[in-house]
Amino acid sequence: MIKFLEVDEKFLKYDAHAPQIPVRATKTSVCYDFFSPIDVTLPAHKITLVFTNVKAIFDGTTALILATRSSMGLKGITLANGIGIIESDYANNPSNDGNLGFALFNTTDNDYVIKRGEKLGQGMFIPFLTVTDEAEITTTRTGGFGSTGNN
Repeated sequence: MIKFLEVDEKFLKYDAHAPQIPVRATKTSVCYDFFSPIDVTLPAHKITLVFTNVKAIFDGTTALILATRSSMGLKGITLANGIGIIESDYANNPSNDGNLGFALFNTTDNDYVIKRGEKLGQGMFIPFLTVTDEAEITTTRTGGFGSTGNN
C-alpha cells in the first residue's frame, strides 16, 4: 500500500486548511506533484524550507525521491541537497509525523515567489535493493527531517 495523508493536526506547519494531496498530472506521469500550502518568497541566494503538511505511507522496500520541477530549475530554484531521499520510517515519526518538506535554494539574484496551491516539487516512488550479506540493523528512526545522523 502506498498513499499520501495529511499529517496529524499538531504537526501542521502552517494554518489549518487542508493541504493538497500530491497527484500525477497525466496518466503516464512518473512523479507526483506536491503543492505549496502557503504563499512563500524564496529570498535570493538563500535556502527556504517549505513543508507540505503531507506524509507518505509506503513499505520498507520502497523509497520516495523528491526533486524540484524542471521549470523551477530553469528559473534557478533547486533542492539544497540535490534530491530528497525519504525512507518508509519517516512517516509517523515522533518529531514531525513525517511532514514532507522541500529545502529550496534560490540561486538567482532575485526573490522567487510561490503561491499557495502552486506546484512546489515532485516525488517518485522507487523500489530498492539491499546487499545479501548485510549485518542486521537494529537502529530505528527517532526524529524527523535530517534525523538519521550527520555522518
